[in-house]
Amino acid sequence: MAVQPPVSGAMPLQAPTAVGLFGRWRDALDQWAAARVANPAFRRWAERFPLTRPIARRRASQLFDLVAGFSYSQVLLACVRLQLFDRLADGSATADALAPALKLPPEACRRLLDAAVALRLLSSRQRGAGAAVYRLGPLGAPMVGNAAIAAMVEHHALLYADLADPLALLRAPPGQGELARYWAYARSDRPHTLAPAQVADYSALMAASQPLVADEILDAHPLQRHHCLMDVGGGEGVFAAAAAHRWPHLRLVVFDLPEVAHRAQGRLAALGLAGRATAVGGDFCTDALPTGADVISLVRVVHDHDDHRVMALLHAARRALPPHGVLLLAEPMAGTAGAQAMGDAYFGLYLWAMGSGRPRTIAQLGAMLQAAGFSAPRQLRNAMPLQTQVLLARPVGP
Repeated sequence: MAVQPPVSGAMPLQAPTAVGLFGRWRDALDQWAAARVANPAFRRWAERFPLTRPIARRRASQLFDLVAGFSYSQVLLACVRLQLFDRLADGSATADALAPALKLPPEACRRLLDAAVALRLLSSRQRGAGAAVYRLGPLGAPMVGNAAIAAMVEHHALLYADLADPLALLRAPPGQGELARYWAYARSDRPHTLAPAQVADYSALMAASQPLVADEILDAHPLQRHHCLMDVGGGEGVFAAAAAHRWPHLRLVVFDLPEVAHRAQGRLAALGLAGRATAVGGDFCTDALPTGADVISLVRVVHDHDDHRVMALLHAARRALPPHGVLLLAEPMAGTAGAQAMGDAYFGLYLWAMGSGRPRTIAQLGAMLQAAGFSAPRQLRNAMPLQTQVLLARPVGP
């Protein structure tokens, strides 16, 4: 008997696959579990039953942390603004001793210190019947002298202002608040015309925070076999300078908006790199990139831009690279194992408030790279994927 071909446009019937059956089974199980947890009677039972009690308590704590998260972030902000971690870098102190230096009433100072202890920013020890003594905790110690994290903490006051009414933020077109004004290029049709004052603050922030990721990227892909690095969207040249410090033979090009490039040229010259580094101004979405580099880096650039601008950038990078060149794309990415909330819950809303860009997974970035004429990217291993992940792609085709 002849086999009839499928109707045009229809998919031929296939036997259910094991993966499909397993997926439907998982969906049904998840739906059943959610229905049980949503039932108050089940929750009361789970809170009392010995085997489920630890899970119930842990989830209650996690839910409360979501409710109280803003308070936690404000404790950190207060500590940063008071330079509390630097004040305790050389030892410990009581609340009464710290209060005058912090210009806080003694009880208010004690409240802040105890809050910082609860968040593991500080630790405390009771000296007999005397006052508690406070010192650095495991999360506060890395803050000592850390201008990069301090700058990011201070900067988040803008995000908190935009999120004061999250529904108003989401119901309005993206880019209507404080962050959009701060990142002036995000909603500009002509970013290359921005004035010096419009780029100064965000350029300084990116320069201060760049050390958080520079070593991660340079460790993941050493540049000793390359002769010229072009850092596109490279800001004030901090990443390029870090690469120059490691590899004295390397020539550097920083490409960014004209006024940002001007700031980069000044920084590179001050670091004694004027002879081997240059900064070029332009708009990477409309202008051709300089040629001659055999490695192009996009460090914390792509997630700031909408898809059409990203594709323009990737095509420009593909045209600028020689056949043997490589592209390094480095940024925090959605779907990062152990840090899933960072992608959609943090960057998703941050970039909406900013008015441009979106968090993307490695798979999404890989598809965009291949559409722009690059190979499927290879993910490079690095120590702190929360801060950045690194993809390496090579040009393909003519």
